[in-house]
Amino acid sequence: MTEDQLEQETLAWLQDVGYTHRYGPDIAFDGSSPERADYRQVVLPFRLREAINRLNPGIPVAAREDAIKQVTDLGIPSLLSANRAFHKLLVGGVPVQYQKDGETRGDFVRLIDWAHPEKNEWWAVNQFTIKGPHKTRRPDIILFVNGLPLVLLELKNPADVNADLVKAFDQIQTYKEQIPDVFHYNEILVISDGSEARMGSLSADIERFARWRTIDGVNVDPLGEFNELETLVRGVLQPAMLLDYLRYFVLFEDDGRLVKKIAGYHQFHAVRAAIQQVVSASRPGGTHKGGVVWHTQGSGKSITMACYAGKLLQQPEMKNPSLVVVTDRNDLDGQLFATFSAASDLLKTTPVQAGDRDELREMLASREAGGIIFTTVQKFALLEDEEVHPLLSGRTNIVVISDEAHRSQYGTKGRLDTKTGKYVFGYAKHLRDALKNAT
Repeated sequence: MTEDQLEQETLAWLQDVGYTHRYGPDIAFDGSSPERADYRQVVLPFRLREAINRLNPGIPVAAREDAIKQVTDLGIPSLLSANRAFHKLLVGGVPVQYQKDGETRGDFVRLIDWAHPEKNEWWAVNQFTIKGPHKTRRPDIILFVNGLPLVLLELKNPADVNADLVKAFDQIQTYKEQIPDVFHYNEILVISDGSEARMGSLSADIERFARWRTIDGVNVDPLGEFNELETLVRGVLQPAMLLDYLRYFVLFEDDGRLVKKIAGYHQFHAVRAAIQQVVSASRPGGTHKGGVVWHTQGSGKSITMACYAGKLLQQPEMKNPSLVVVTDRNDLDGQLFATFSAASDLLKTTPVQAGDRDELREMLASREAGGIIFTTVQKFALLEDEEVHPLLSGRTNIVVISDEAHRSQYGTKGRLDTKTGKYVFGYAKHLRDALKNAT
């Protein structure tokens, strides 16, 4: 198979899952169906304007035009910072202001209809020429959603023993230097040599590029181990899956150095399953048992937890839930709190950390909705005069997520203290007494 054949095969899979194929030279400014003014434009302006008008009929034309200007001119020189700024606009909408009935109103212009994939325009464009400051390049395939270049695929000749994944990765690094503008809008990078395929984020080194090994979230490598690219296309680039992924599974961590992280297939499907279970378990008459997500060491537990939190807080059925993150060590509490705080874009809220037992009780008793509270399980200890932990909140939309629970949060049954004749309970019981309707 040649590189061109691989490209055509990939385009066929993309069309099969819902993309319209367009050939780059045809939609160039001098092509048969022009979609941009010159080779420097990386966004398709006509497609973007049409989508914004379609998705935001209630917003005045001038405000919509302002949104287009904000998207096409991010005004940030740093590649990763610009990418982060665009991701915020993509997920949350573009902030605009306009006059109505004599007053200034603020609103958000939607770039994507997240709930209805079919109401967006999905294009797979091959051989899309881009003119940079000094060089002109032509990436193999770019996926445009409503005119925005969100996914870039770099393919290498399967028959060439020297054209491997490393060469494809290196090619993308060259593109970053020579045609940086297209990466302001990039969400996912894909590299493949036909048999192997990997996906990664804009800031990832090659070790962080990972396989996508499932289509349905149940069967692993369903097409066999030499069809990784087709599995990736059908498993994550399919429109409905890609929208869920872009909305909840892309995060930027900034603890002095900005890093972009994207979830692996195991994290994506674990979170989706956990959310489904928690929504069901927290309903009236539900079990209030969320379940267990098990990770091997180094498989990205904190990213799974952050993505889970970000998606959970935005579930309409949960009616603005509160999340209580419980660990059993101060250092673990601090680490997780730092991870969540660094990923505040995804969470759309600033987590808080309980300093001591009294502060935890005050936080839980006074909070009526929303938010993320971090605590250690030891802060659910009883006061000297208490035999049972007092109820801190009877709300049903509180979700407790605990890390390393096997060490400290089992055992809701008491043991008899032979000296006092009283039954003694562990923190697991106190936690459940304090938040009796939580999941």
